[in-house]
Amino acid sequence: MSIYFQAEESAQHRFGDKDTAILKLLADRYVGANPQAGFIFRAFNKNGVLQNAEGLYELDLASRFPEAKAGQLSYGAGLVWSDEERSLDINVRCLGPVRLFFNGELVFRSNVIEEISPDATVKLSLVFAKGWNSLWLSMTCTPAGFGCQIGSDEAKVRIMNVRAPFEERYGQAGWIFSQPVDATPEAGKRVELAQPDLMGSQQQEPGLGWLPIIDWTEEERSRGQLERIFGQQPGKVAYAWTTLYQPLPGKQAIVLEGESSGELTLWLEGQQVGESTAAGPFRIELVLEAGKHNFVARSVCGEQSWGFELTAANANDGSAVKLSSPQQVHGSGEGQWFYVGPFVAGAASPAWEQLVRTDQLYSLNKESELVQQGQSLHTYWQLDRPNTWVRPYYENAMLSNKWTVGTVSNYARWDYPLGVTIYGLLQTGRFLERPDIVSYAAQHVEACTEMYDYSFWDREQYGFPAINQQLVMMKMLDNCGSFGSAMLESRQGLATANVEPIAERIADFMLNKLERKPDGAFYRTCEGEYAANTMWADDLYMSTPFLCRYARLTGNREALDEAAKQFLRFKSYLFMPDEKLMSHVYDFKYDRATGIPWGRGNGWTIFSLTEVLEALPQTHELRDELLDFFNELCEGYAARQSDRGLWHQVVNRPDTYLEASCTAMFAYGFARGVRFGWVKQPAAIMNAAFRAWDGLTRYAIDRQGNVHGVCSGSRYAFTADYYDQDLRTVVNDNHGIGIMMLAGTEVAKLKRHLQTQTEKTGQDASKTNS
Repeated sequence: MSIYFQAEESAQHRFGDKDTAILKLLADRYVGANPQAGFIFRAFNKNGVLQNAEGLYELDLASRFPEAKAGQLSYGAGLVWSDEERSLDINVRCLGPVRLFFNGELVFRSNVIEEISPDATVKLSLVFAKGWNSLWLSMTCTPAGFGCQIGSDEAKVRIMNVRAPFEERYGQAGWIFSQPVDATPEAGKRVELAQPDLMGSQQQEPGLGWLPIIDWTEEERSRGQLERIFGQQPGKVAYAWTTLYQPLPGKQAIVLEGESSGELTLWLEGQQVGESTAAGPFRIELVLEAGKHNFVARSVCGEQSWGFELTAANANDGSAVKLSSPQQVHGSGEGQWFYVGPFVAGAASPAWEQLVRTDQLYSLNKESELVQQGQSLHTYWQLDRPNTWVRPYYENAMLSNKWTVGTVSNYARWDYPLGVTIYGLLQTGRFLERPDIVSYAAQHVEACTEMYDYSFWDREQYGFPAINQQLVMMKMLDNCGSFGSAMLESRQGLATANVEPIAERIADFMLNKLERKPDGAFYRTCEGEYAANTMWADDLYMSTPFLCRYARLTGNREALDEAAKQFLRFKSYLFMPDEKLMSHVYDFKYDRATGIPWGRGNGWTIFSLTEVLEALPQTHELRDELLDFFNELCEGYAARQSDRGLWHQVVNRPDTYLEASCTAMFAYGFARGVRFGWVKQPAAIMNAAFRAWDGLTRYAIDRQGNVHGVCSGSRYAFTADYYDQDLRTVVNDNHGIGIMMLAGTEVAKLKRHLQTQTEKTGQDASKTNS
């Protein structure tokens, strides 16, 4: 039997049958373990290495160095930080001879077939150690090609953020690469450069010129900063944003002094505090309260150099008043200002509230030279460095090869397991009347949705998005349905995010673009992948709850009808009528179902069916058929509950381990079925729900609120051994935390419902007797 901890360590042992206490324990542990750490902002040089649509970093050196000679070498270097040990599959495509050193060890040397087959992908399984990990590439120029593509497999899910090495570039994002150099011959052999200390100075090997260049030349420094950033563009407008920090209590007189190369207007917290109509020095006195204040400059390019200089000092003693970057940007050096532009003078200018934020884009005028050259209609903040942009990155808990995440915060991540987690937090917060929990869940959603437009622009500019990867690169239901459903569920708690455009995009994907069989059933094409041409029970959850909430939001009856129809279509492929269970997958390559009733696959089914039944009108033409299906599933699941109240990883195989997430889903579905009056045998199903929750509090939830016994994310197989032996359990896996809270809230609601019914019956009896 599966034992994850001693009985004395269980939530049941500590809290007994106090459901609210256990729900509070689960929610508070999750919130405490996942602090609200959003995206990290880094300096990124657009002259550096960009990514392609697959997320592979493009080191195509033949295009960068067309004059390189055959036999010359170029080196690539990057650092990857890992919060804990993490396994990751790395894909390499060779454009010529390539050697890859990982943490100083040679892990890959290309062969001649790989070097002349640019579409050939080599997959390397690497284990990243906790802390810094180094990547060092040695690439040889040949007449056929020069360089490589490299990145993580399934890059939008298993993110690998590469940071620039060397202390001069500390905190910046992206690979660096060297200009080509001749190989050094020694005794008839070619001698390569040994990997330098990537945490040290880039001057260790003075013979190498590292790119991209991060500093201005002396000649460029002699110009105004706006000219070197945007070029000389007479009549154009740019904005600069910094913050002034006044540390002393009360109000203090501050003097701003500087020199402008042309027309300049200054604002402090939205109020204009100075204006200069021509080039020359300026001096402004103002009074500042203690604290940090937003300060914006608007500069108009004249016929001469474009830019300004500014210092701030206390008027009483001349001590400097600190100017600081409005948002921490790693790798920005001593930069104190953000810059955005250029805009056409006289056109509508961004409002103050738009200028002092980092979560939105800025519209360029169609007459802009950048737009005329085919570039984007929008722009974002830049730094006073060559072609260097402020760029947000998702750097919290990362997925490994085994679908597990680290112990650092999951906050601000958009993915399907977290969709269930957010839903669980919302329902728990509402049930406990804890607005702080509800707010936390809504703010997680908002952290993703508020930069929705920027996410697409980021992909447009850099080839692959650094945030919201799954939402932007939407390709399958896993990428959108679960979290999209949670987004709509949290909509009332969102402060500013406009979720309707996101919901419309997801709905359009599901209703109009998603792959379907001739009968209309959703399935996965996944060309070239192991899951090509398959249907998964999981996808009922990845689609139907969202469609129900979208229908509620918009009144779109088509979406609700589609949710109902998908259940019956999936049933025709996956239902095992003799056992009244669902096969996990139907594989159209073999034209058969796998015949393995994986626990969580069945859990997704009943979980989602309750969402659809709750949304369907009583008069819906498919309601009775779905109710019959629900009762068949309840009968099949209830018959296989273990004596501990939990279900097995493979539902009809008692020799497989007891698994917690499917148990929580069955408890959730059963409790709702009884409470809403859907089940034909309420006493048996109610008893099964109570036994399941009791088993979870005894064997899966410990007294600290940790969740045990949840299997990691699954692929699929035609054998039960895969599910039992390869899919091992992970403590606090996101596939189980949210559904554990949902199961608890539904069981607690059922108990409250039964108590109300008992009280009502007693009152009716009392009235009758009187």
